[in-house]
Amino acid sequence: MAVSTSVSSAGKGDQRGGGALGRGMARARELPQVLNRPLTSYYLIFGSSALLIALGLVMVWSSSMVDSYTETGSALSLFRKQVVAAAIGLPLLVVASQLPLRVLRVIGYPAMIVSVALLIITMFKGEEYGAGAMRWLEIGGVTVQASEPAKLAFAMWGANVLARKEELKQLTDWRQLLMPLLPGCGVLVLLVLIGTDLGTSFVLLTIFLSLLWVVGAPTRLIAGMIGLVAALAAIMIAVEPFRKGRLTSFLNPEADPTGAGYQLLHGLYALGSGGVFGRGIGGSFEKWGVLPHPESDFIFAIIGEELGLIGTLLVVGLFGVLGYAGLRVASRAKEPFVRLAATSLTAWIVVQAMVNIGTVIGLMPITGIPLPLVSAGGSSLIPTMLALGVLLALAKNEPAARRALAARGPSRAQRALSWLGLDNAGPGGKTGRAAQAKNGSRPTQVQARRNRRR
Repeated sequence: MAVSTSVSSAGKGDQRGGGALGRGMARARELPQVLNRPLTSYYLIFGSSALLIALGLVMVWSSSMVDSYTETGSALSLFRKQVVAAAIGLPLLVVASQLPLRVLRVIGYPAMIVSVALLIITMFKGEEYGAGAMRWLEIGGVTVQASEPAKLAFAMWGANVLARKEELKQLTDWRQLLMPLLPGCGVLVLLVLIGTDLGTSFVLLTIFLSLLWVVGAPTRLIAGMIGLVAALAAIMIAVEPFRKGRLTSFLNPEADPTGAGYQLLHGLYALGSGGVFGRGIGGSFEKWGVLPHPESDFIFAIIGEELGLIGTLLVVGLFGVLGYAGLRVASRAKEPFVRLAATSLTAWIVVQAMVNIGTVIGLMPITGIPLPLVSAGGSSLIPTMLALGVLLALAKNEPAARRALAARGPSRAQRALSWLGLDNAGPGGKTGRAAQAKNGSRPTQVQARRNRRR
């Protein structure tokens, strides 16, 4: 009797285990169907961005409390600034996500003008911060890193320039590819390099190369541009002693453990001491005045120390999801501008994240650029959130996504923007009504009333 009972229990356990395994395999088989849904790109961008911003706020609070208390007497001073920056960036993200393509296409021109003006002002009135880098501009009591908005401005402006040329079938030779894109990039890079910000220059050049790649520039041209970038980087390293120190410390940090190799070594110590699961939120030792810039350039090291290998893999995975979703938008787009803008914005955010993480783990020389959405600093967070809002708007312009949104009817944000005449690309606008007519769907009561008024 006892034997039969044990056999029966084992059989039930096997059934439960087999059932769980079967459900898991069934969900795995459903994954391609989930990824092919109309709004997959939108939700992947939204979800990964929200998680990165939330994680960033938590880690800024944890990593900055010691330095904040030492400098201001309040452990929450820097964290409050980051919360304010996120509170400013969130409505900007929402508004950007509702803008139609016709507005997104022209917004790059004034943004470029403002960015160039800010960089020129920074040349004369900028404040030095760290290793002689004149990158910061004080406006109304707020310190701004003028090179950060330039990334968004160049990505949007460059996408529209090449999209217009492609629509007019003017991309027939290399001169059409490079003019005026190369001079525009050159002006920004020159102004940024005057402030000795090599990291941001690298990101701007990455955006430039991604735009050339999307329009199908010849391999020789792209290789030539990469060679030019490498030569420029070599010159900048040769003429600046502190960059030489960073390069030598990257190659052999143990040679100068208390000097040029100090930050890299302690970043590696933080990562190694975290193990698999980490010390827990707030448990970092390196943030106690040991590791320089634990809340900004080296926040990834604090993530590794407090959240362990699992936390670092989570961050890498979220940026991977964001990169996949952005390129998915670009690959499905029919409009040249959507394809170019989605690729350049994705390249900016993901490559910058890769460079930051690469410097922390010792794969690249220290560049001083922040980890997007995670590092402290409103100058980086707000433009990046704006870029994500643009990516969300582009994701909603996928043909299948437009049809799905048209069937739902206009959102509250779209109805609010309709009063400004900015709803033509939304479901309730001209494009949305055309999609409804094509699909044979009936307009909602709100849309019917709007149509009668028009």
